[in-house]
Amino acid sequence: MRTDTSPGTLPAREHLPAGDAGTPVLDVVIPVYNEEKDLQPCVLRLHEHLKRTFPYAFRITIADNASIDTTPQVAARLESEIPEVTSFRLEQKGRGRALRTVWSASDAPILAYMDVDLSTDLNALLPLVAPLISGHSDLAIGSRLARSSRVVRGAKREFISRTYNLILRGSLQARFSDAQCGFKAIRRDVAQALLPLVEDTGWFFDTEMLVLAERAGLRIHEVPVDWVDDPNSTVHIVKTATEDLKGVWRVGKALASGSLPLDRVTRPFGDDPRDRDIQDVPKGLARQLVGFCVVGGLSTLFYLVLYSLFRQFGGSQVANALALLVSAVANTAANRRLTFGVRGRGGAVRHQAQGLVVFAIGLALTSGSLAALNAASSDPAHSTELAVLVAANLAATVLRFLLFRAWVFPDRDDSAEEPPLTALDSPSSPTYATAPQSPQHPQYPGSYAPLPQRQSQQGTYDTASTTQFRAGEAADGTWRDATMQLQPVRPHDTDPRNSR
Repeated sequence: MRTDTSPGTLPAREHLPAGDAGTPVLDVVIPVYNEEKDLQPCVLRLHEHLKRTFPYAFRITIADNASIDTTPQVAARLESEIPEVTSFRLEQKGRGRALRTVWSASDAPILAYMDVDLSTDLNALLPLVAPLISGHSDLAIGSRLARSSRVVRGAKREFISRTYNLILRGSLQARFSDAQCGFKAIRRDVAQALLPLVEDTGWFFDTEMLVLAERAGLRIHEVPVDWVDDPNSTVHIVKTATEDLKGVWRVGKALASGSLPLDRVTRPFGDDPRDRDIQDVPKGLARQLVGFCVVGGLSTLFYLVLYSLFRQFGGSQVANALALLVSAVANTAANRRLTFGVRGRGGAVRHQAQGLVVFAIGLALTSGSLAALNAASSDPAHSTELAVLVAANLAATVLRFLLFRAWVFPDRDDSAEEPPLTALDSPSSPTYATAPQSPQHPQYPGSYAPLPQRQSQQGTYDTASTTQFRAGEAADGTWRDATMQLQPVRPHDTDPRNSR
């Protein structure tokens, strides 16, 4: 499937519709493990900040990663005392596992998380989630490595963080600046499609999610943050770094082989409604030409090396045929993945068969050139043979690109071939459910239990409800402006006498 033509399964981004005041717009998850001392101050400080600055309904979810101290009791007490706080207990450790479980069960359209030590200044929280609410971005991350960030931490952690991000840029071609900052947010419709592709359940979860989102063409918003290192952090640096490097190798291998169906997570061209009627959108000819030239240059060098090697053991025709056959298979595979963006193994055999037909045409050109050279000279020099082969291969290369583009990897819409990952009603309009359907995935056996019901001053969070509505659609079935602003849910937020 072509990545530059597939519409994907995610709808175009929209400003979140105004919904029921009892449904939280934001769900902030705090993953914890044996944090009995820091949990209560963290939740109280975060709750006070959100009540004072966030104009919409929110929820704070404590995700307990199988703590063995009194953390569960502290979480239960906070849940009973504060209406906007709920807790969730997991019997297995792993920050990634906690985030996946709670995010998959949450009914809030914006999902975020932060570390319990609150190293990141909370003033960055609203700028973090605002692009997601407005529909501008799909994910948002806090960055400690941005130019305008202010960071206080030791030289050791600074070196490790920057080295890790350099590794990501060099190996996985990541363009985001900070993968490890515990301050991120994602739209729920994006999470539903993206999380089943993320394998890691530990600290590499963030990095894997961001790399896959970036490769799928999703928009990642970065917010410079003020960050103060927690000297009492319990993170084991060496163990975490080792697991991260293993994750980089695994994800890099999967991306290189094209085994990840990232086309299912792409956005359609034109998030602006005015762009959706555009026909005959260019299919990336310039990018394909550049990729084809790079692959072709490397294939030519590979071919010449093989020809010189095979020439030592046989005649020129046999050496040319063998070298061209091996390089053609490698060339087709490289162009399939790198130039024309075909991911997955579907159709690979057919593409290689068509590539062999193109190979036969190239073989005819190069063999004909050698035959003409041998007819003109009974014993041509090896350098002359190479020069003739280079010229013949250039002609074959032009023809190969045209055949690849028009026949082997033509532009077509294969969106109907693969079922969508999400349970949205329509690929053209976003749907927000008041409760998820406890998604399952083969890699993660068992269902994610829904968050518990609880009463609040702002309404009931009923996770058993399955009512759904689309952007711009009200509960009575009428349609309104899908880009209307969310309304504050607390009367004092609009009170002119309120000094805040």
